[in-house]
Amino acid sequence: MKALVIKSTGSWYSVEAEDGQIYKCRIKGRFRLEGIKSTNPIVVGDNVEVVLDADSWMINKLYKRRNQIIRKSVNLSKQTHIIAANIDQAILMITLSSPVTTTGFIDRFLVSAKAYEVDVVLFFNKNDIYNTETLLYQDELKKVYSEIGYQCFVFSALNDSMSRVKTILKNKNNLISGHSGVGKSTLINKLLSSDKIATKEISASHNQGQHTTTFSELYRLRFGGTIIDTPGIKGFGLVDIDINRLDNYFPEIFKYKKECKYNNCMHKNEPSCSVKDAVGNGLINKNRYANYLSMLESEKSIYRTKNH
Repeated sequence: MKALVIKSTGSWYSVEAEDGQIYKCRIKGRFRLEGIKSTNPIVVGDNVEVVLDADSWMINKLYKRRNQIIRKSVNLSKQTHIIAANIDQAILMITLSSPVTTTGFIDRFLVSAKAYEVDVVLFFNKNDIYNTETLLYQDELKKVYSEIGYQCFVFSALNDSMSRVKTILKNKNNLISGHSGVGKSTLINKLLSSDKIATKEISASHNQGQHTTTFSELYRLRFGGTIIDTPGIKGFGLVDIDINRLDNYFPEIFKYKKECKYNNCMHKNEPSCSVKDAVGNGLINKNRYANYLSMLESEKSIYRTKNH
C-alpha cells in the first residue's frame, strides 16, 4: 500500500496511506544496507510502500524522490542529513536578532536548495522588535536577495495577519526551516489556528533559540497545501557540491561569468574576470561574493581531504 511519510521521530514513522488512515511504521533493516550515507534513510515528504508484517506495519520500499533538501550532519561530519523530500518550495525563516541569522547561513541554504532544484522564499520575521538600525539592515538584505530573484517577505509572525503568508503557501508542499527561535512554530500554529506546536522564549544568556521541535512533521493546511515543520538547525554544511559549478548556484555570479576570459574561471585571482569587475562596480554584492569565496575554500578543503 502506497503512503506518504508525515512524521519522523528517528526509528518510528507516521504515514498517511491511500486509504486515508495513519499508520505507525518502522523500516526494514535492508534500508541500512544499501549504502545510504544519510543519517535518516526515510524522511518526511517521502512516498513509500508499507506492508503489514506479523502485527507491525513496515516500510519496505522508497519511491524515487523528486527533490530534497540535504545538509551535513553536525555530529557526524562524514554523514548527511536530509531535511525533507518532494517539496515545491522551502521557506527560510530569517531573524536579525534573537537569534541572529547570518548571510553565510542564508547563502549556504540557498546554494544547497538551488543545487537540488528547490525554490526558496525568504521570510524575514520579528520586524516588530527591531530598532531603526536593524530595520535598515533588513531593508538592505531584502533588496540584495530580491534583486537576484528571490521572493522576500517581511512580517511579524506573532502580530501580523496571515493572509499574505497563506497566498505564498497555498496549494504547495512547503518546507519551513531556519535556526531555533526564528518563529517557525509560532507561524505554523497561527496557520493551523492551534497551539499544536510548543514554543519557548529565546535564551537570554546566549540570545539563541531553544529547540522546541525535536522531529519533522507534515501538517495539512485548510486553505490548500502542506507545510513541514523541522527542528531548528545551527549550521548548514554543503553536500556533494562540485566546486567547479558552485558559481552556477549564485544567480548574479552566473549572470556575469559568461563574460570571463577563461571558461574555467573561479573568480578569485584570474585576469579579465567579469565577476570580480562586477563586484568592484557594485553590480554584485560584496558580502555575497565573500560568502561564495568562503564556500569555495571550504569545499576545496573537503575535496583535498577526500583525495588524500
